Amino acid sequence: MESSLRVAQAIAADVDLHIQVHSEFGKGIIKKCRISPDAFIQMALQLAYYRDAGKFCLTYEASMTRLFREGRTETVRSCTIESADFCKAVESADKTDSAQLKKLLQLACERHQNGYRDSMTGKGIDRHMFCLYVVSKYLGIESPFLKEVLSEPWRLSTSQTPHSQMNKINLAKYPDHVCTGGGFGPVSDDGYGVSYIIAGEDMIFFHVSSKISCQNTSSKEFGRKITQAMADVRQICGQ
Repeated sequence: MESSLRVAQAIAADVDLHIQVHSEFGKGIIKKCRISPDAFIQMALQLAYYRDAGKFCLTYEASMTRLFREGRTETVRSCTIESADFCKAVESADKTDSAQLKKLLQLACERHQNGYRDSMTGKGIDRHMFCLYVVSKYLGIESPFLKEVLSEPWRLSTSQTPHSQMNKINLAKYPDHVCTGGGFGPVSDDGYGVSYIIAGEDMIFFHVSSKISCQNTSSKEFGRKITQAMADVRQICGQ
């Protein structure tokens, strides 16, 4: 027990947690963009990470599979060709015109929404691949493909966390009673864990975590980049 305690304390001591309170706007403005709030936020996260690391990474977003008996979660791979095209266009030297940027954003959000729907309805790929991996181990079959795919690091792990107080407290009437909720740690040693909570129409909480031992990450700086990316995506939408 003492040995396990030391391990747990070391892990906890290495967590760099920053809570970014995004009060500039919330889902009220995002809905006026005619874009899913989740897709909007995911594109902002992709843009923030591209600016932070100068490249793209395998991105995990959890989706529920409650349509199925004993269903739990499936993976939405948020980093897509469409999201990468959008981010590169935003950061391009020639600065793509606003109409083209908005079109690229819409394409990226549509692609994300389709991926989310597929995951919810049993058409995701990650749980299927894991099942194949388990069966291959049972049969004693080595699969270089499964071994490589399942060993790739999720440097950006994300999930939208529901705000349980929404039906209990009127946030417009009692704004000081809003709760920031909770989050989770990074999955990769050199990555970020980002839990986001849409708290009413005008506020979003981002729980940004990384490891103190990693010199290439900073939760506070990444939180700042998320805020800037959110503002930039809103401007592209014309709101």
